[in-house]
Amino acid sequence: MRKFLSVFLLSTCVLIPSLSHANDLSLDTSDPLFILGDDGILSQSSITYWDHILRAGQSVSYGMNNRLTIGANVHYQHDFNGPEDGFSAIDLGATYRIGMADDNDARVISDVLFGFKFGGSSRVRTPDYADSTYYAGVRFGRQWVGMTLAATIKSTWVFDDTRGVAFLDFMPEAYFRIAPDWRLGTGLTFRKATHKDPIDDTDFDQEWLHAKLVRQYGHTQYIGHMDFEFESDDVQVGARINILF
Repeated sequence: MRKFLSVFLLSTCVLIPSLSHANDLSLDTSDPLFILGDDGILSQSSITYWDHILRAGQSVSYGMNNRLTIGANVHYQHDFNGPEDGFSAIDLGATYRIGMADDNDARVISDVLFGFKFGGSSRVRTPDYADSTYYAGVRFGRQWVGMTLAATIKSTWVFDDTRGVAFLDFMPEAYFRIAPDWRLGTGLTFRKATHKDPIDDTDFDQEWLHAKLVRQYGHTQYIGHMDFEFESDDVQVGARINILF
């Protein structure tokens, strides 16, 4: 755990001196505290590969006003070395901004997150991917011109006759606008599960290190990311395109 935290803190300290002024924050859709404005639409297309699985996804979000965003996403994965091909559950969720930066002297932004998932392929047995799931959480942090610091705490309940489980995730993030059109992000995910998989004894507790590079072109962002899980040594690589309308 100490090594895990030291990598995150070291990367944060190295990046802080290189901060730069950036474009309008309302266009920075990869910022961990980004929320859509009134009538805004955000499309996010993603692809990720790890182990022997390729997963593609599409998300669409809509800004009801400058505080409430609703959205939906779905994924499809192909298993090159097994039978777990299929669609994920459809995720319907929302983010509500309960605290604006101008609402307090510390300029802390705070959100509540909630949603549910339903459907999904019966062949995919990854918890919270293709099972009925409910989740809720809070997100808070602060934005500066050159950087954003944020953290999310989220609880997830997976409903399944044999693999039902609950997760508690803590996700701190640091995001740096290093040039007008370039950003770097790093973060951690600490996941604690109520129990192991009752069928194959898989441990659902996880510790992830995340890193991403973002290039801004007007209302479009191109993102590349790499993620490493310390318990299993799993590595994920992927890309995402954000288009803001």
